[in-house]
Amino acid sequence: MRFPICFLLLAAGSWSGAVAAGDITVQVNNLRSEVGLIRVAICPEKSFTEPTCPWRGFAPAAMSVVTVTDVPDGIYAVQAFHDEDSDGELNRRGFRPSEGLGFSNDARIRFGPPKFEDAAIQIQGNGVLTVNMRYYQ
Repeated sequence: MRFPICFLLLAAGSWSGAVAAGDITVQVNNLRSEVGLIRVAICPEKSFTEPTCPWRGFAPAAMSVVTVTDVPDGIYAVQAFHDEDSDGELNRRGFRPSEGLGFSNDARIRFGPPKFEDAAIQIQGNGVLTVNMRYYQ
């Protein structure tokens, strides 16, 4: 299986060997407001779209940037949501999310969340990537 490399910025001085873990900065675009928080999770396949995703971060929506620290090198999918009411949960109206969602590789929601393979990226060392927020209400 081939995974696109969405970004790759190696830590300074890491040219002599692989970096064990890095800090990933996620720039979130297309927010409809600066209200609330942006929540980001960087997930291996087994915990993609699950609350058990091990690497997480959040920041005020007004900043539109979240850094997740100590992410080991590997294949992951990045997911972000705009927690407008800062309650820690993705709110829904029926089956549709009422708060914004975004995924790495700009993977889209069709009849449920995207497949891991559609959002999968390779992370190695420190990196920066962009996630586009989408609203479905």
